[in-house]
Amino acid sequence: MNPPTIKDVAKASGVSVATVSRVLHNLSGYSDKTKQEVLKAVEELGYQPNAIARGLINKRTQTIGVLVPDVSSSFSSEILHGIEQVANDKGFSVIMCNTDEDGKRTLKYLQVLGEKQVDGVIFTSGSLEDEYYKLLKQMRVPVVLVNTLSHKHAIPYVKVDDRQASYHATEYLIRKGHRNIAMICGTITDAIAGVPRLEGYRQALEDHGLEYMDSRVGYGNFRLDMGREAMKKLLDEAPPFTALFAASDEMAIGAMGEALERGLKIPEDMSIIGYDDLVFSRMVFPPLTTIHQPLPMMGRMASEMLIQLIEGTDQVSSSIVSHQLIERQTVRQMP
Repeated sequence: MNPPTIKDVAKASGVSVATVSRVLHNLSGYSDKTKQEVLKAVEELGYQPNAIARGLINKRTQTIGVLVPDVSSSFSSEILHGIEQVANDKGFSVIMCNTDEDGKRTLKYLQVLGEKQVDGVIFTSGSLEDEYYKLLKQMRVPVVLVNTLSHKHAIPYVKVDDRQASYHATEYLIRKGHRNIAMICGTITDAIAGVPRLEGYRQALEDHGLEYMDSRVGYGNFRLDMGREAMKKLLDEAPPFTALFAASDEMAIGAMGEALERGLKIPEDMSIIGYDDLVFSRMVFPPLTTIHQPLPMMGRMASEMLIQLIEGTDQVSSSIVSHQLIERQTVRQMP
């Protein structure tokens, strides 16, 4: 059985196809009684307006593209949840593109999104390279950044102040009495999150009269396995330390695993603080003290901003959202 058409709705409600179309698109030129008859016929027949036909009328596809570096990560899924929640409420579908960690698929997916004629794009967590920006300009659709920003291009964004949050985490360890504090940060070339978090750590040490030492800094890629590798190197080669700040929860948990394998008790022998407050930071033992990023809220905000731009708002303001330090059980007070 073929699905009902707009002609079927017109026949059932006793009006013209043009009138049905006007009702469905909330235009004027009909009585309230006619509107009720049309809506009743739509409901009884189960009529679903064709997406392509809608697009021809309002010049939209009601879809947005989202570029994420790793869709399997808990970090990305929390942001995506917020994006989809708002998009669904506003009648938009989401096309999710997994760009891979190094972004090697980004150009390919941008071309696909252009072919799909998406109404807008949300770009998450990576660096907005010039080649990406050029393609986005060619698409002529609004763009919003989440968990990243562009120092070169005026694109609205939603993110936490990484430098300030990192400073807060390091200062917390200092106030707990720690004087020898190591750090596992992101990649050394990451100007979006890696460098600001390292700068926050360094500034907190200097502001409290503590020496910053390159030898107490390890580098990872924000993932668990690299957190373990970086912790192994620090324990083997760095001057002794009693506390560690890891620039992601995954790296913090990887570091915890390495410390525990070496017989170190947490927090008795080693205090550790993470960054992100992902769901498994509450599931490990002991539960991880960490910096909370409101990831689902950031996703919702980015989605709302993009849809405002799609619907004709001239501009929206970027947002720096507040972080929060969540105390659990991996940091102890030094005597």
